[in-house]
Formats: sequence, C-alpha cells, structure tokens
Amino acid sequence: MTVLNDPIRVGVLFLRRKRPGFDPDWGTEMETAAKAQLSQMNLDVFIPAERIVDGASLRRALEECTEAGAEILVTLQTTMSDGRLAPILGQLWDAPVVLWATPEKQEGSMISACSLVGNHMFASTLHLLQRPFEIVYGMPGEGETEAQLDRAVRIAHAVHVLSNAKVGLIGNHAPGFVDMHADPFLLSRTFGTQMQHISLHEFLSVMEDAPEDSVLVDIGRAQELGLPLLDVSEDELPTSSRYYVSMKQIMEEEWLDGLTIRDWPELPNIIEQWPYLAMARLSSEGKALGCEGDVDGTVSCLMAGALGCGVSTLSDWLEHDHSTVTLWHAGNAPFQLCEPMGSERGPKIARHFNNQKPAVVDANLKVDSPITLFRLWHCDGDYFLMACDARTIPPRRPLKGTNGLAEIENHDVVEWFEDLCHAGMPHHVSIVQGYHADTMRRFARQMRIHWMG
Repeated sequence: MTVLNDPIRVGVLFLRRKRPGFDPDWGTEMETAAKAQLSQMNLDVFIPAERIVDGASLRRALEECTEAGAEILVTLQTTMSDGRLAPILGQLWDAPVVLWATPEKQEGSMISACSLVGNHMFASTLHLLQRPFEIVYGMPGEGETEAQLDRAVRIAHAVHVLSNAKVGLIGNHAPGFVDMHADPFLLSRTFGTQMQHISLHEFLSVMEDAPEDSVLVDIGRAQELGLPLLDVSEDELPTSSRYYVSMKQIMEEEWLDGLTIRDWPELPNIIEQWPYLAMARLSSEGKALGCEGDVDGTVSCLMAGALGCGVSTLSDWLEHDHSTVTLWHAGNAPFQLCEPMGSERGPKIARHFNNQKPAVVDANLKVDSPITLFRLWHCDGDYFLMACDARTIPPRRPLKGTNGLAEIENHDVVEWFEDLCHAGMPHHVSIVQGYHADTMRRFARQMRIHWMG
C-alpha cells in the first residue's frame, strides 16, 4: 500500500564519458549545482558511488538503485555521455526516466557541454524503444527548472504508484450504472493496477464484527472534527464511525490503495445510514474513495494524489451552460475542498436529500478557488483521460449535499460535453484544487492513453 505523502525515492545517475570531452570543469560545476537543488527538494535521493562511463558501470549503478529502493530515475549528462548507454537504460529500467539536460556555458566560442543534444538523443532512443520518459531542461537552482523537475518526478512517480497499486470494489456498480462496470484486465494491462472484489456480504460481516472499542474511540475523533449537526442527533453518529472503522480496516488488511463501494440501494436500507460521512473523512485523510461502484473514478483520485495534486472527490456533472458546470453529489466531499468549517455553507452532518437518512456532508465547494475537473475511464478497449482547469464561483441556488459551480474559460462547455459523451465518459467527474490539467495531459502521454482536454 503506497503512502502518498512520503518523499519519493529517486535514483540519480550522472552519465559521463570514459575520455574527457567538452568542458569538464563546467560539467563538474553543473553536477554540484544539480546535487544542491535535489537536496533541497522533498525527495529521498540516492546517487551510486561508481563513476558511470560505460555499459558495465551503468548496469551496476542500476542494480544499486534497485537495491536502494529507487522508484524512478533522474539521469543527467552535464556533458554529453555515450549514446550507447540509452538502449541499455531502456532494456534494464522499464519505469519512467527523467532526463535532465543542463545548459551551455554562456562564455567563449567553444561548445561546453552538448547536454541537451545528448538528452535529446536519449529521448528519441527511449521513445523508439517504447520506454516512458520525461525531459527537463534548465539551470540547476532556478525556479523554473525546479518546477519542471518537480512535475516530471511526480508524473514518473504516478506511473510507478499505479503500476503497483491495488484497488478494492465492495459490491458492484449501482443499478443501471453499467457504464461504470470495471474491467480488471484492461485496468491491469494499461496501468498495472490490480482490482480485488469484495462482496457486500463480506463488507457487512466486517461491519458487524468491528471492534466496539475502535468504534467508541472513533466516535470521539469524529466529534473532535467539530462538524455541526443539521437535523442529525449525536445518537446517530456511532453507525458512521462503524462505517469508517470497517472501510479503513479493509484497506489496511488488504493493502488497498483505493476503495470503491456500492453505496446504494442496499446499504441505507440494511444499515439505515449512508456511508458518505465516513467516505468524506477518509478522503480528507488522502485516501482514494469512489462511490456507486465507480472503480475508474477511484483510480482517477488515486492518480491525482500520486501526481501531488492533493485530495479529490467524485461529483455528478449535474447541469451546464456554455461556460459553467454545476457540480453536485449526495455529500461525500473531503473537507479541504469545501467552504471553511463553521461557515454558513461549510461542512455539516446532514440527512440524505432523497430518503432523509443520515449521514451525509452538506457543504458548498470553496468559492473563488482554482480547481481541475478530470476523469479516467475505459471505453472500446482503451483508456481515456480528460482534464480541464476551472474556477469555482458562487452557486446559483442552494442544493443539499455537495454543491459547486465551476466556470470554464477554454471550452464551449456545451460542445465539450457532447464530445465527452461521444467518447463514452461516465457521468462522474473528479475535482481537485489547483490547476493540474497540463500535468495530467503529460501523464496521459506517459501512459499512451487517449487525451481529451
């Protein structure tokens, strides 16, 4: 089970030549500056001790990186290395590689590094070998270079996370939501992600056997959140804590990186409560959660977390006009996406809009906030990804549950919606704070899936 907040373990390879070339002093200066920048980032950096100058030393360095637990590689040629190393790299390392090219010395008439040329050659070779890579070009220590490097590392990390991830599905898709039916084999072939099915009966057994002391402790923790009660009594909170404890237990015992649940129609009828408050709490803690059997939606949220975008949630695309989309769901949004706790439209524990059973979270999405609308889905034997930067504005009317209005500038929403429907996109979209559409576009390129920005 991946812990997304841990520093990313990065193997850094400085690729050199057996015979000196170009300006070795400049190359050494760039190496020193690159090491200084890497040490200041939120990375767990491993650099092999051996000088990498040929195939044999590269092989030994890659073995060291593997033994050190490196998830991804960053390679640098501060002066142009041997191009014959690229096929060896592609053969022995199938995870993404970040190619970092450093600039020329801006003095004199001689070529000082040829770093970009060397990395360009590596990029072309890796592409022809169908090996994933990201490329960074810039002076170590500059803000733009650090931003490029951070994005490239996170994209490579997300590929690594999904390739080792496991998601659980409790029950199946909700009645009629057959477009969300999971394809575990396509999911595995595309991302490497495995899916485990858990029956509703198994889940109900876990809830029934949940340790009472754990439930009592969690009731106290839930009360400490300070969520106001809206037509809900404190006597009704233990069931939500039982949901929370049970879902968390399943994720920990089965080593799940994400969890999808068929939350209706059975659960509120059998348990007499909805699981949405528990889901909102888990999502607020950074867990990838999906409702209504939407496994691809859960993987969307897992992808966003691995990319460093933060917590996310699923929402219905309720209605739209040419420039806005109304975002609504029955009440399972993480608290970070909502108006502040204690404010008029901040999170409150409430009853479901339809059958008046607890426990859902009524809240507006935080207004005047940059967000990204995004979605992974499968259709016709392939995966698709769409993402669009937007900004929340005040909703036009109050709605129970999660309520938000997103303003979109770079699309005619009416036409865009038609295109997405014709590509088979389900009715759920994911929401995350910040502008991340370009990062997600690059992730789609890494995974060789269809991009629909």
